[in-house]
Amino acid sequence: MKFAIIAAGEGSRLKEEGVAAPSLIRIFRDNGAEEIDIIINNLHPETAAHLEHLRQTGRAEDIRLVVKTTPSSMHSFFELSPFLADAPFCLTTVDTIFREEEFADYIRRFRESGLDGMMAVTDYIDDEKPLYVGTDSALNITGFHDTDEGDRYISGGIYCLAPKAIHTLHRCMDEGQSRMRNFQRALVADGLKLKACPFSKILDVDHAEDIRKAEEFLSDNNQKY
Repeated sequence: MKFAIIAAGEGSRLKEEGVAAPSLIRIFRDNGAEEIDIIINNLHPETAAHLEHLRQTGRAEDIRLVVKTTPSSMHSFFELSPFLADAPFCLTTVDTIFREEEFADYIRRFRESGLDGMMAVTDYIDDEKPLYVGTDSALNITGFHDTDEGDRYISGGIYCLAPKAIHTLHRCMDEGQSRMRNFQRALVADGLKLKACPFSKILDVDHAEDIRKAEEFLSDNNQKY
């Protein structure tokens, strides 16, 4: 199974990629990554420098790096897609914070599921524009909604997918789509079998206040990040 990190958007993230990416690399390796594919933008050379240091010290044999500034996470995903088309993979953004034991259970469940995709979800809502996830009683995903339609969960921004999802991604790009939420809707429209995997809490670090919340969250749960 492959893992991928998106860190290449033009957005003004306040959590530096150079801090988060190495931690995600460790977590992915702990969960049996056979390859780690990373895209970073041209504005954060410290991340490239860190990865080059890993390469020089013989600790980056499993890492593929793309350096390119893109306008959206979906465009970044597209740039990584040639590496992800031949094996199941887990994709996340660089500034997603989660409990490591929940992530390990999520990866295990996806590997055993035989599903086309398993999306990390949470009922902890602390997002300016959450993407609500519609599910049935068995947690099969029925839709993705911009507004609450009686849904319990929102998307956590972590995606485990089978390679067939790349075909949907390319269709979305051909149609001029530019948002990950539209890609997720397209997965449902294309008939892929998706399931939700609940996490107790997932944080996305976009603002200074988010950094404080992330530090408290990790401290409360004795996480090493």
